[in-house]
Parts: sequence; structure tokens; C-alpha cells
Amino acid sequence: MDKKNVYENPVTLKNILKFAVPTIAMTVFMSFYTMVDGLFVSNLIGTDALSAINLTAPVIQLVTAVSTMLATGGSAVIMKKMGGQKAEEAREDFTFLMVVNVLVGLVMWGAGCLAMDPIFAGMNLSADVERYCVEYLSRYLVFTVPILLMNNFTLYMIASEKAALSLICSVTGGILNMVLDYVFIAGLHMGISGAAIATGLGYSVTAVAGLVVFSRRESLLHFRKPVFRLKVLGNAAANGSSEMATALVTGIVTMMVNWTMLYYVGEEGVAAVTIIMYVLMFASSLYTGYSYGVAPMISFYYGEKNHEKLKKMIVLSLKVITCICVVTVGASFLLTKPLVSVFARPDNPVYDLAVTGNRICTAALFFIGFNIFASSMFTALSKGMVSAILAFSRSFVFMMITMLLLPIIFGVNGIWLATPAAELMAFALSVFLFLRYRKKYGY
Repeated sequence: MDKKNVYENPVTLKNILKFAVPTIAMTVFMSFYTMVDGLFVSNLIGTDALSAINLTAPVIQLVTAVSTMLATGGSAVIMKKMGGQKAEEAREDFTFLMVVNVLVGLVMWGAGCLAMDPIFAGMNLSADVERYCVEYLSRYLVFTVPILLMNNFTLYMIASEKAALSLICSVTGGILNMVLDYVFIAGLHMGISGAAIATGLGYSVTAVAGLVVFSRRESLLHFRKPVFRLKVLGNAAANGSSEMATALVTGIVTMMVNWTMLYYVGEEGVAAVTIIMYVLMFASSLYTGYSYGVAPMISFYYGEKNHEKLKKMIVLSLKVITCICVVTVGASFLLTKPLVSVFARPDNPVYDLAVTGNRICTAALFFIGFNIFASSMFTALSKGMVSAILAFSRSFVFMMITMLLLPIIFGVNGIWLATPAAELMAFALSVFLFLRYRKKYGY
């Protein structure tokens, strides 16, 4: 099917969901990778190892931040060119950005290996937890290049009308991850190293499939001889800066939360934070998946200057986000104990901490979806700076304010309250920015 005809279809809920449902399922499976690691690690190794996975998160988020920037920013730039009838130039830029991803991945792998020992040695951790951290991260970083390619190919498959293939790759990677987690940890007794390798191999499925798919000329986007255009890289970085800021400062905030928990509770508190992060990450993946799915359509209609379709797309999207919001809040609150018990037994001190924390943090789900969509929408409209302001304020400024103040007032409960309070502040900013630019972009 001609890709142009796909974007010329009427903007209806049914047509939007054809794009969005596969990407929602895909991001849910991607979040499931990390959750499965936590499940096997906590039950087969222990909560010290679960704490270690969370303590390595800031470094892992750095990898995610760079790949997300290049993927979302690059997709917006390239699909805008496709909408502007510059297909060959868009394909050259696509290939160039893939080469950049490989080079950046190699640099990050080397830098991470050099930096990890000093980082964890300075955190005053127990010997076991420090060993787990180094073991997990050193194996994970081996897969830096496939992870960067995976994040990029995921979006470009969607943009090339291959969302179903992207979903298949994600499901296959998720199943592979689960099987290998059991084989490596329970069967081969590889410990936390096995969890990291299983995750990396799961991510690699999409990377390998993408290399095959985009080597074929019949694909809407396919590899061409790359042309070095510094402006393209700059535009991709600028447009994706908000998503990079989100991932990057999430790592910084995670590190701050870990330090605060270590101060108030100890390593059990870090394990409880990890469990709650899994629940929030799973719920957030629904919003992220939807936003990823509709972003190429927003970019295309913007490039085409079709304000009628753009407006209808965003109105329907807000309704979908509201529906997901109601479902996730209800499910998270009602299923708190079953969810926590998957990772920690009721007689474990981590259990009570996580149950209390999850019930408080569930309030954040009222606002997270709208904030994620607003940031993604501005990126798709090539308004990267606005998206970056929103993402940075939400993920860093507001979280830092609430994390510094609320624990002083409420103790451990203040740590749990920080996320809902920060998301509420970000929601107010999202509404302000949405209304401010409404006339300019015609949505």
C-alpha cells in the first residue's frame, strides 16, 4: 500500500488505533523486559540484587536518553520531509542517523565500562550490592549499540507502516527475554549477569529485524548512501531534546530517590522504590505507546499543513488518554497487593513499604498520560524547545522541588508523594503550553 494513502485516510478513532494499538502493545512489552528481570532477580536471587538493578538505572537511563533523542527527534524531521514530498532526501538522512547511532553507541559502551567502578565505589553500598551493580551493568553495556538501534527502528517501522512488525519484534524479544531469564538464572546459575544478558538479547531482536527490513528498497524508508548533513543531526537533537531530557533527568531523579531512601530506610527502601517504578513504568508505557503511534501522523499532517486533520487527531487523542487514565488509576489501586507480592513476600520488610508507596504514587497516574502526550505532540510539531521545557520541568525541576521538601515534612511518605505532586505541577504547565500554541499550530 502506498504510504501516502495511509495518511490520507480520514482521522477516525478506528484509523488512529490502527497506528496506536500495536505501539501500545509494543511499549508494554518493552517495559515488561525490565519487569521480568526484576521478577526473576527478586525471587531467585534476592532483594539486594533487585536494589542493584535500580541503582544501575541512572547509567542505563543515559543510554536510553541518547537513543530516545535520536529516535523521536529524527523521526519528526524525516517524516516532515516525507510529508513535504522529499522522500529521497529523507532516506539519506535516515541512513545517516543510523550511522550516528552506531558510533554513539560504541563511545557510550567504552565510557560506561571505564566509569562504573568509581561510581559504585563512592556510593557506600554493602559489598554484595556493589558487586551486583558492577556485574549487571557491565553485561548490559555490551548491548549498547543494539539498544540504540532498537529504539530507532521501533519508531521508523511505525512510520513506514510496519507497526505490526514492530509489535511482533517486541513480543518476540519479550518472550525471548523471559525464557532466557529462567534459563540463565535458574538453569545455568548465572545470577544477575544472566538477567542483563537476557535483556540485551531481547532488545537485539528488533535491532536485527530492522537491519533486514530497512535494507529492502520496497520499504517506505530504506538505507541509501548516507549524506552528512550537520543541520539534520542538529534538528534531530533539538526536536528530541525533550524526550532526552525526560530520560536523562529520570536517571538523575532515580539516583536522588535512591540516596534519599538509603538515608531514611536503607537498601530495603531502594528495593521498594524499584517495585513501584515497575508499576508506574508499566502504566506509563500505555501513554508512551499511544504517543509514539500517533506522532508520525501529527508530523505528517503538520508538514502537509492539514490543520483540520491535525486538530481532529489531537482532540481524539486527548479522549483516548483520558480513558487510559481512568483504567490505570483503578487497576493500580485495586491490584496493589497482588502486584507487590509478585516481587516481595508479605513477610519481607520491602512488602509493606512498597504497598504504602504504590497506593500513594497511584495518584500520579491522573496526570502522567497528559504530560507524556503533550511533550510528544510538541516534538512531532518540530517544537522541540517547548517540549524540552515541559519535559525538563516535569522530570527534573518539579521532582527536585518536591523531593527536597516533602520528605522533610512527611518523612518516607514524602518520598512517595513527590511524584504525584511533581506530575500535578507539570500538568498545569502542559495545559498552559497547550493553550498558548493552539492558534499557532491550528489544533
